[in-house]
Amino acid sequence: MRTIYAQLGDAYRVYAPGRQSHTWVFNHPDDVRRILISNHKNYAKGVGFDRIKILLGNGIIVSEGEFWKRQRRMLQPTFHRRVLAQFDTLIARANDRLLAEWDRKCEAGEPVDVTADMSTMTLEIILGAIFGDDLAAMHAETGENPFAVLTEESERDLRFAYSFHKLRALIGRFVARRRAAGGKPAGDGPDYVSMMLSAKDKETGTGMTDKEVVDEITTMVIAGHETTASALNWTWFLLGEHPDVEARLHAEIDADPEVAVPSLQHVEELPYSNMVIREAMRLYPPVWVISRKTIEADQLGGFTVPPGTDVFFSPYFVHRHPDFWSDAEKFIPDRFERFEEDRPKLTYLPFSAGAHHCIGETLAIFEMLVHLNRFARRFSLRRVDSDPVSFEALINLRATRPFIMRLSRRTRNQP
Repeated sequence: MRTIYAQLGDAYRVYAPGRQSHTWVFNHPDDVRRILISNHKNYAKGVGFDRIKILLGNGIIVSEGEFWKRQRRMLQPTFHRRVLAQFDTLIARANDRLLAEWDRKCEAGEPVDVTADMSTMTLEIILGAIFGDDLAAMHAETGENPFAVLTEESERDLRFAYSFHKLRALIGRFVARRRAAGGKPAGDGPDYVSMMLSAKDKETGTGMTDKEVVDEITTMVIAGHETTASALNWTWFLLGEHPDVEARLHAEIDADPEVAVPSLQHVEELPYSNMVIREAMRLYPPVWVISRKTIEADQLGGFTVPPGTDVFFSPYFVHRHPDFWSDAEKFIPDRFERFEEDRPKLTYLPFSAGAHHCIGETLAIFEMLVHLNRFARRFSLRRVDSDPVSFEALINLRATRPFIMRLSRRTRNQP
């Protein structure tokens, strides 16, 4: 795609032998806006969603039409800021557990596997938010961590699908037990199982079946940890390669007194930290390509796209569009200081946009900001090697090798 984009620009089509059809690719923000917002009803979910559906069921990532609208209506309130703020202790504790491990490794002079650690930590957070104290009960029932497959198996192949199918069955049993017990939270705070079981569609007054709850849970488990882990992984890589940016981040964090449990509002008020995360996701958006299929013919990029056509657009290339981003390959967080004034909104879409905008954006940003606030206070990270970094563009944008990094303990001069 990079090669063809350099040759042909914002709009082109390629023949896909496997599907025996053409795929049309559009990477100008005006076309993305038409696909996602102004004419979104003319587009269905595209290539790849069928495989995701086999794994995750009919959750909101893959569902369509009236069923999707119903599920979205019921789930939207559970991602309100008021709800997410109640996960502050959960997020802080998961970070503190990893922090203790990094402290030990720093003292021993051992490197850390940032890629694996980001995956483990973000998975711990999302599982705690979904299941509450039921998570410990699942471990006890199985005699192991039933979710370990999500971090230990990097390939999303048939073996993973088999393991994930067994995991779905376990989740289903616990959902049924929770419903039979009245659907109350399994712990002191809220959890998503209880919120989904109690959710009612305001238009019909009906709730979700157990299978629908399981589909949304498995969707949340995958989407809610892999994308956040990927964004943090790339953020640490970029900070290690740009000591000037790292120094400014340290200055902002050091000037902000540390608290045991950072709140959502507190971390959102750290401007440079927010810009660092946004710029990392501009360069390496976890969801690097999005697919749709036309229902009726449409006009995109000056061309008539036939009905039933596979259409791709890529946040990776939209985020580098030369008409809207100067020095697009460089890591420059300051470009987000005047972001809304300098360019149209659809030039930046790491969480997609429009009706299918990612419901978990605020939770993901909350997790990332707390993590940076905790760890950048204490450590500087550098890769153990200086080999060029390559990546594989699968469902998520991942480096081909994990980031193994050395820890250096910082000395801070807080005002």
